[in-house]
Amino acid sequence: MTIKILLLKSGEDVIADLKEMVSPDEKVIGYFLSKPCIVKLIPKDSEDESKRETAIRMYPWMPLAKEKDIPLPTDWVVTMVTPIEKVETMYKEDVLNAKLINHEETLNGKTTDKTNNSNKSTKISISD
Repeated sequence: MTIKILLLKSGEDVIADLKEMVSPDEKVIGYFLSKPCIVKLIPKDSEDESKRETAIRMYPWMPLAKEKDIPLPTDWVVTMVTPIEKVETMYKEDVLNAKLINHEETLNGKTTDKTNNSNKSTKISISD
């Protein structure tokens, strides 16, 4: 398991469990992103200016895709980094280990008691 945050040409920050896409001559030509999510930082108002907090929200990236592993060519990746421990833990717990929602039922307007926590937010200190 290799969890990374990718900055894409589109400006999106995407976190995913990724695998390299390799050509026959062993050159990396892209990545397969498993359960990718857009990562957004949301500033939180605080009465104490010395303790500014930021909420992190993760939204599914390409939620209507049928593929489990979404291919992404290397030329779309501006840079790739390892997430801080709190963000990696949040992604593992809320996305990788979350119960899957039945998208077909949801798209057809039916309700379900299954949950998808991939858009859950958490607070972290700005200094982390």
